[in-house]
Amino acid sequence: MNAPTFTSPEFAGMRGAYAAMFTPIAPDGSVNEEMIERLVEHGLSNGLVGFYLTGSTGEGFLLSLDERKKVVERAAKAVAGRAKLIAHVGCVATDDAVELARHAAKVGIDWVSSVAPVYFGQTFEAAYRHYERISNATDLPFMIYSIKAAVVPSRDIKFFDLPNIKGMKYTGTDYFAVQCLRRKLVEKGKEAIFFAGRDEQLVCALAFRNVFSGGIGTTYNIIPRHFAEICRRSFEGDAVGAAKMQDEANRVVELMIESENWSYRKAMMKYIGLDCGPYRHPYAPLTDEEYAAFAKRIDALGILKKA
Repeated sequence: MNAPTFTSPEFAGMRGAYAAMFTPIAPDGSVNEEMIERLVEHGLSNGLVGFYLTGSTGEGFLLSLDERKKVVERAAKAVAGRAKLIAHVGCVATDDAVELARHAAKVGIDWVSSVAPVYFGQTFEAAYRHYERISNATDLPFMIYSIKAAVVPSRDIKFFDLPNIKGMKYTGTDYFAVQCLRRKLVEKGKEAIFFAGRDEQLVCALAFRNVFSGGIGTTYNIIPRHFAEICRRSFEGDAVGAAKMQDEANRVVELMIESENWSYRKAMMKYIGLDCGPYRHPYAPLTDEEYAAFAKRIDALGILKKA
């Protein structure tokens, strides 16, 4: 089974697995820049082709603009052209998103991405204006971040008339709707790339031949080799092998998302020796007792290697 093929240069090297990178937080509450470099090396050595920065997993809306810029700069320095970088620039204020997009272009990021408007302007018309301003701000290709939102092909195809909008990160389960959207784009002679955002359903998304080119997710930080292998095996037509890797990965996903406190997700990184600190409030850091109890449950999985 082959992933979609493209002729435009902005799509070169994009196919595969991307970690939605955690933003590591140091004990003093600042961004842990040294850990960003370690996360990059961990991902690349285990088959990832890129990183999605300051999105939901990366606490984008819990960071200041300066902190978001710092994460993007340090990641660009660490990657040094060895992988693709997508900077999520979504903000409550569109002008802030424009500022982050221009900064991303300045420091060498490959793509920019954004969620639709948050809190204010939650209509298609407002989203169109939001994306238009961001996509016009740079010459970088732009990736829509559709999270928990319905994809309506006859409506959403209009986004792709905007300059530089070339793809979508789709964190949903209506793969049929995405397939219909991509078909309409192909019929109009437009190239666009799609990535699946549901970690636990990557193999399902990749079963939609010629639609998805890979996946972007949280668990890719913790077990990057699994998701790199799911992509590789799916692309090579090894559905059984891909499903086997997905089944094992989903045991990690199930434990990771069990608590409403996202600090448990980062606790898995501490377990493998890449301590990213806690999530910021409104989440709470784990006590030593909570972490110790959680580590025993990770041990029981027999999948993660304890540092």
